[in-house]
Amino acid sequence: MFIKIFFNDKPLFLCDEICKTIEPFLHHDDTMFMDELDLHAVKTMIFEMQQPQVHAGVFQHNNLEELKKLFFKKFKLIQAAGGLVKNENGDILMIFRKGKWDLPKGKLDKGESLEVCAVREVEEETGAKGVKLISPLLITYHTYHEGTKFMLKESHWYKMKAKKNQHFTPQLEEDITEIKWVDEKSVKDVLSKIFPLIKDVIATK
Repeated sequence: MFIKIFFNDKPLFLCDEICKTIEPFLHHDDTMFMDELDLHAVKTMIFEMQQPQVHAGVFQHNNLEELKKLFFKKFKLIQAAGGLVKNENGDILMIFRKGKWDLPKGKLDKGESLEVCAVREVEEETGAKGVKLISPLLITYHTYHEGTKFMLKESHWYKMKAKKNQHFTPQLEEDITEIKWVDEKSVKDVLSKIFPLIKDVIATK
């Protein structure tokens, strides 16, 4: 098993074994590898993942939960939820934000369930009506800085559905400027303007 964390567009894999997904990264000189678990190693990996010459990281330990616990202690964890929304034709509802095509998601409010948060964020960011949650999809992780704090966002994604023929309203205060349905063939055309993390969500069946 593994946990994939993005540092900008660079993946770091926390794993208990080397699987087919991770193995190709180990053949590149610009991949940082560690297999000894202590606080110094965690700090070193986090530092190296922020260096321009490093393009991926693999941190292996036979106890993945122990590795996750020690690694996550170095960040302030923020929970969020969002949706991969499809219509009756299988088109994906996408938003355009800060020069990238993205999927609607947002931070969890106090006392709110992840499922309620996911639907609320989709509705707020797109103005979509009649959004229905189907099932959990996957959990993604990415890091970012907020002032002097190093944050780790844990995003819970859900499969959803909504009707195609409806009017959308971009949430401008969230820097969303465009909303549209993207069919499966057209997704390939916008891949260059999608974060790798979002590509993982779209690729999950």
